[in-house]
This record gives sequence, C-alpha cells and structure tokens, in this order.
Amino acid sequence: MTMDQTSPIPDTVHFDLAPDGGGPAYRIFLRLPAGPPPEDGWPSLYLLDANAVIATTVEALRVQAAYPLGTGVRDAVVVGIGYPTDAAYDSVRRSWDYGPPPGETYPPHSVGGPDVRTGGAALFLDFIENRLKPEIRRRASLDPNRQALFGHSFGGLFALFALFTQPKAFSDWIAISPAIWWEQHNLLRFATPRDLHDDPAPRVLLGAGEYEQQLAPFQVGATDEAQRRKRQDEAKTMDETRAMAERLERQFRCYTEFAVFAGETHMSLLPVAINRAIRFALGPRQSA
Repeated sequence: MTMDQTSPIPDTVHFDLAPDGGGPAYRIFLRLPAGPPPEDGWPSLYLLDANAVIATTVEALRVQAAYPLGTGVRDAVVVGIGYPTDAAYDSVRRSWDYGPPPGETYPPHSVGGPDVRTGGAALFLDFIENRLKPEIRRRASLDPNRQALFGHSFGGLFALFALFTQPKAFSDWIAISPAIWWEQHNLLRFATPRDLHDDPAPRVLLGAGEYEQQLAPFQVGATDEAQRRKRQDEAKTMDETRAMAERLERQFRCYTEFAVFAGETHMSLLPVAINRAIRFALGPRQSA
C-alpha cells in the first residue's frame, strides 16, 4: 500500500487573483481542455461559488465532452471564481460580492465574526470583466461569443444583476434558485424593461427545485419545519423564478428556458443543475 496522496481535480489548476485596486484575493480555478483550441477558440463556463461546484462541474463536463456525438456537449474552459478557503462557501464575502447595491449591514454570521455587508455586486462584476477575463484570455484561446455564467441562490441573484447591468458580458446566463426576494426585491430596480436583444439574443436558463416552495417529505415533522415553511413563504423561489423567466422573454426578448428540478431541494439540486447548465451552455445551440 502506498501513502495517501491528495486527489486533485483533473486538468485543473488554481491561483489567487486580487482586484487591481487592492482588496482580498479570489481563488480562481481554471480547467483547460487538452489539445489545440477550435478555430474560434474554446467556449467558457464561469462558475460562482466555485469552491462548492468546481469538482462536480469538471467531472460532468469531461465525461460528456469526451463523447460529443453521443452527448452533443463541446469541451470548454471552466473558470471557477471562489475564495481562499477549504470551506464550500465564504458566507461573508459572497454576501458582499453578490448583493446588488446599495446593500445593507447585518449582524455577524458567527460569534466574534465581522458584520455582514451586502451591495458589492457592481465592484465584483468589474473585477470579472476587467481583471479576471483578461487573465483568462492570457492563458487560453477563448471564443468571445460563447461565454456562460453560472450562479446558484445568491450567485443566481448576481447573475441576474449582471445580465441587467452588463448584458453583453456573457452570451449565456444560468441563474438557479436566484434570491430575487433579497432585500425587498432590490434586484428589480435594475430590471428596467428594455430590449436586450442583440444578434443572437442573450440566452438565459432559470430553474428551481421542486421542494423550494413546499417541504420535501423528509422535512415534514422536522424540528425546523415551521421556520423552513416561513422562509419558503417569504422567498417564493419557484414563483419568483418562473415569473422572471417569463419577464425576460416578454420584456427583454431573451431566449429563456425554465427548469423544475424534480425531487430536489434548494441545496440538493446543485449536481443536476450543473449538468443542465453544461448542456444549455455547451450543447447544441438554440436561440430565439
């Protein structure tokens, strides 16, 4: 028997990258396909909360991209935007990065921790566009017309904020269980009805789990049942996400798909949502 070895994510490196103007660094995970890029460059898939989803995404992509005739999935560069931590989430930093301005200040998430601020989404989007993307272009040949952004929950909230404020930043937008309700629906201040339609139109995938607005069978009778029902009633994730899909198609002329992930809760849907996102962004192209 050999000594235990760290098991890395295949074909993936990570490095820390700070904003140009200073501030804490982000941990960037970069997965590059093998072989030469296509003539137009590689498609790219950017992930928010990358610490939680990078491994699942890379594995789901590489097994499908290896058999494109059977799956329809193209290989791609994967760019995960995370934080220098071994935890799945950095709840304090993501609250700031993903929250649309102006934001608010909340009590610490843990005893002795810092106050939790929101409202930094515009600064975070500037980091992606003007610091991160140039660095990725330096390392890989990319197709500027095939760039996708994936976000879940608060990440989905940010994805919609970015779509409304910089609709040309990505070609494909995936917002799963977006926290549209957050801070009295502050996001909707940025959703001024206008034509985002270019040629091609922005492509948007929205989705939510079956058990995000009703309890899963195993949650009935749990000690937190009342609190969970209250949160679900306040967030109305299924209704809000479906309404947003309809609004994007009707008022903004986006190509829009809406998915219900059967049998899934807010957190358990991540693997199936990632797989759906891969097919949406990297599978056969559909447009409005």
